[in-house]
Amino acid sequence: MKTVFIRGNHGDFTNYTAALLACGAQPVLSMHLEDAAACSGLLLPGGADMNPALYGQTNTASYDIDDSRDRDELALVRLFFSSDRPILGICRGHQVLNVAFGGNLLQDVPVPAHHVALGAAGDNVHAVHACHPLLRGLYGDDFCVNSAHHQAVGKLGHGLLATCTSADGINEGFVHENGLILGVQFHPERMGFAHRRTDTVDGARILEAFVRLLRDTSPNRL
Repeated sequence: MKTVFIRGNHGDFTNYTAALLACGAQPVLSMHLEDAAACSGLLLPGGADMNPALYGQTNTASYDIDDSRDRDELALVRLFFSSDRPILGICRGHQVLNVAFGGNLLQDVPVPAHHVALGAAGDNVHAVHACHPLLRGLYGDDFCVNSAHHQAVGKLGHGLLATCTSADGINEGFVHENGLILGVQFHPERMGFAHRRTDTVDGARILEAFVRLLRDTSPNRL
């Protein structure tokens, strides 16, 4: 069984867990980090802003900060990276990964109308350009994704390679040079499976690519 750890309580992050199950992976949700020890991979989901002190900035536009979540997710990145286990970061998770590898964040994107959610209308949608074979192989040179964020990756962290960018220069994805760590600023779990939409590409492809990286940790497969 391929198992994916998510820091959270049972019943949290339902779109993410449904997407993992659809890809053949078993989500493991727990607030106890020791439960991550036997998991095949780590998923860092979306959520509120990180504490800017973690990337050397004062707080100018960050809110709903949860220091315990920041601390736990950074510790999980260190754990999974040190043991060569795959990690997927989505939206906030994409930003957590960048900070974990020494990068920083833009506390407000320069053109928020292109990126923030549209209230009752749901996610924004915009085009991105692939600048790495990983995303180009999944979706081609240019494609549309959903968007619901006011912060973004600034300086890329050590070992991270950009995979796609928006027209206004925002990093929308990266891969670590080890090939095991993926980050996307958009929400593939809301672009695939039961949430497949006609105005974006199929988010299932990214989640499936992540699950293919995982090792089966079933006792008879070790």
